[in-house]
Amino acid sequence: MPYSVEGKLVVAISSRALFDFEEENRVFDRDGEAAYIAMQFARLDVTAREGVAFPLVKKLLAFNTPQAQRVEVVILSKNDPVSGLRVFRSAAKAGLKLERGVFTRGRSPYRYLDSLKANLFLSANENDVMSALEAKCPAARVYPESAQAASRHADEVRIAFDGDAVLFSDEAERVYQRDGLEAFTRHETARALQPLPPGPFKPLLEALHHLQSEKDLPITLRTALVTARSAPAHERAVRTLMEWNVAVDEAMFLGGLDKGAFLQAFEPDFYFDDQRRHIDSARVHVAAGHVPFGVANIR
Repeated sequence: MPYSVEGKLVVAISSRALFDFEEENRVFDRDGEAAYIAMQFARLDVTAREGVAFPLVKKLLAFNTPQAQRVEVVILSKNDPVSGLRVFRSAAKAGLKLERGVFTRGRSPYRYLDSLKANLFLSANENDVMSALEAKCPAARVYPESAQAASRHADEVRIAFDGDAVLFSDEAERVYQRDGLEAFTRHETARALQPLPPGPFKPLLEALHHLQSEKDLPITLRTALVTARSAPAHERAVRTLMEWNVAVDEAMFLGGLDKGAFLQAFEPDFYFDDQRRHIDSARVHVAAGHVPFGVANIR
């Protein structure tokens, strides 16, 4: 019988996001592809260390039961097929039921995201992430050195999002960058009843909301909006979520306060933000992914 990912939460993830292949990657950079492949093949029976997104993947797969397969995780990697052998072996030894993978040997794998109907792409390669975002797939660059807080709440998945340029478009952020905070506040207050255009991660939030609404889930799911907005600019964000008919469980309107301390308290399994300075603050405490989208990322 043909297999379908229709209706599932589909996460596509690179091998470096799932496993700690930083040593192997240094060999690739220093000695080339042949040396890298040889090293991976020699280590086929050596289980790779957990990468920054490993705890998130493990928890998401816990939504699957014999009665309902709700989550599909697919390896989508620039690795070669030989190195892919180690990825699957390491996953099996770590207790991750991963059955599908695409290995492109140096070519960007983002073009397969549409075929996979992916709701999220996690990769350590910024160019691949940017290509995925251009293809309208929620995507983030993982930071391998991020802290991991997932083991602190084993029965719950927690995911946190920034607002502007992540869940929402960068429309308001452009005003802030160009004209400053007072202009931003006036702009958002005047448009409080006008929903913000969607940002790149709206589809992921919708997919999580759909998963959250299912009955008899084996673990729980909790989402949070963590934004630099403050009153009165908070109203447009809240009304936008209402217009989309999706909800978050917690909303933090921090008005310039450091996000890191609040993320340390919330302990998300993953946090997504478009600004590197917020990622730098967050990844000291939690696993974090940079979303290279919007005006803050124009070089």
